[in-house]
Amino acid sequence: MIVLGLTGSIGMGKSTTAKMFAEAGVPVHDSDEAVHRLYAGKAAPMVEVVFPGTTRSGAVDRTKLAERVLGDAAALKRLEAIIHPLVRADADAFLAQNRAAGAPLAVLDIPLLFETGGRDRVDKVVVVTAPAEIQRARVLARPGMSEEKFASVLARQVPDAEKRRRADFVVDTGQGFDAARAAVNAIVAELVGDKAARPG
Repeated sequence: MIVLGLTGSIGMGKSTTAKMFAEAGVPVHDSDEAVHRLYAGKAAPMVEVVFPGTTRSGAVDRTKLAERVLGDAAALKRLEAIIHPLVRADADAFLAQNRAAGAPLAVLDIPLLFETGGRDRVDKVVVVTAPAEIQRARVLARPGMSEEKFASVLARQVPDAEKRRRADFVVDTGQGFDAARAAVNAIVAELVGDKAARPG
């Protein structure tokens, strides 16, 4: 089974591209979705121990947690030390399940693939990109986003040009959905031909 890492900086259209892989019949593990699930379950008591008062009714209150860690590099590191191993274990279980099912290809959607040393976990990397002005407009249109927050997120991410240089495939979402979908289908065809559809 080929493991494809999907990554891209904030606002580049990575989640939309992940959906396109799923629509093409490729199993996709979404790290952000896994974090949401873990925050509502297994991770909540662990986060509460390190950041008291950030959970409610057995789930992490993301707003309260963000207030505690945003702009605090040491706090962010402590949070990542809790979450990253749990997300990784979740992804490993997903890969094992799909390998057992005979899937020829699976996607790991990892927002910080290069930043967290995720390159060694995948066979090939797809980087989702878009022109800087499109990225900026998308991100600043998000609720609660400010220039300052955007700058702080970008500062923690490997620059887009560097990501593209290290990618095996690039999907440019700045060209519109149809072009992005065509790029996704071309990647699937190149890697597994017509075997992509889920077995059974």
